[in-house]
Amino acid sequence: MVAVKPSVRIDDLNSWLSAMAQPSALAELAVLALCVGAAWALVWLVRRAAGKVDEHSIWFGRKIIDGVMFPLLLLSLTYLSFLLLARWLPLAVFKIAMPVLVALAVIRLGVKVLQVVFADAPFVRVLERSISWVAWLAMVLWVSDLLPLLLDELDDIRWKVGNSTMSVRTLLEGALTAGIVLIIALWISSAIERRLLRSATGGQLSLRKALSNATRVLLMFVGLLIALSAVGIDLTALSVLGGAIGVGVGFGLQKLASNYVSGFVILAERQLRIGDNVKVDNYEGRITDINARYTVIRALNGRESIVPNEMLIINRVENLSRADPFAAQTTVVSVAYDSDVDLVMRLLVEAANRQDRVLREPAAYAALSGFGAEGLEFTLTYSITSPESGALALRSRINLIVLQSLRENGISIRAPSVLLQRTTS
Repeated sequence: MVAVKPSVRIDDLNSWLSAMAQPSALAELAVLALCVGAAWALVWLVRRAAGKVDEHSIWFGRKIIDGVMFPLLLLSLTYLSFLLLARWLPLAVFKIAMPVLVALAVIRLGVKVLQVVFADAPFVRVLERSISWVAWLAMVLWVSDLLPLLLDELDDIRWKVGNSTMSVRTLLEGALTAGIVLIIALWISSAIERRLLRSATGGQLSLRKALSNATRVLLMFVGLLIALSAVGIDLTALSVLGGAIGVGVGFGLQKLASNYVSGFVILAERQLRIGDNVKVDNYEGRITDINARYTVIRALNGRESIVPNEMLIINRVENLSRADPFAAQTTVVSVAYDSDVDLVMRLLVEAANRQDRVLREPAAYAALSGFGAEGLEFTLTYSITSPESGALALRSRINLIVLQSLRENGISIRAPSVLLQRTTS
């Protein structure tokens, strides 16, 4: 049997300096450097074997040391080296390195998960800084051996909550446990959501979005229950709270609950899907996202409207994507009475057919639609594809071609009589 030498306790600055002055500290630094190099090489090999890596990946990130895999591998290799070297050497460097690597792993895990799950949320930066400050503070207390003393002092601050006894230490440990459990739950739900939505299109996209939202809510609920159990709260006492919440949902939160239920109904029925062009309450646009509470509709002018899901259930919704994939468009022009009617109709049809988005079937046609006070009124009717790409610009191009063609053929364009009366008055 190999004798195990006791590790050097770092209780104050002098003992730490004396421990670092020993020759064994150089060996520890060398082993720690090897652990860093091995962790870097392993992550590089895994990234290369995985091929193209998503920049939003929690495991890898944008760089080798940016993801969660590098600090976790480095921590694992360092801990194994710590167990092996503790048999032959008094350790000093590893007593500092282990808390630092634990804090680094916790920070990277929390930050990466929050960045992926809440990419555009304004509170992410605040949470990232809070996690970093708490992790580094815990590391300093751990290294200086003040953490056990502080926990003992906090454990002495107690009070009665019903039949249970609570303390500040219990609350802090419960909050820490809740944070870790919720981060892991968000990590799992994010991985499931990415796997479900990776190759989904059309109706599958909406159904898988519903499954991912339901999975995230379920994991968050289970994580919250685990955190409450870790604190020592009796979950049977939550029955009263559950009844109160039910009453609140029935009265004060009726609209909110209705929106959430409507969201799951929309996602389950798949009558409205991401990418559909819809018209709701005189607002027309394309559905870009369907969440549990609201739906985002983007208009042709680029503006987005957040529509509560209840409106999509109780109001009439026109789903333009479920009808024919084209739309009819018209333009009206008035010419002098002595104009060649056949020539005008032919020029109108040719102007429409010169555009690629104008369909050949049904064919564009021009009709003599009325006899105005100042001239003959012609209506050009044609069908276009992809109306969500913009209809006004296409009509403008056709009108410009019509204007140029009529002028080249000497056909006079007459203004409507109503406009003439306004200008002369």
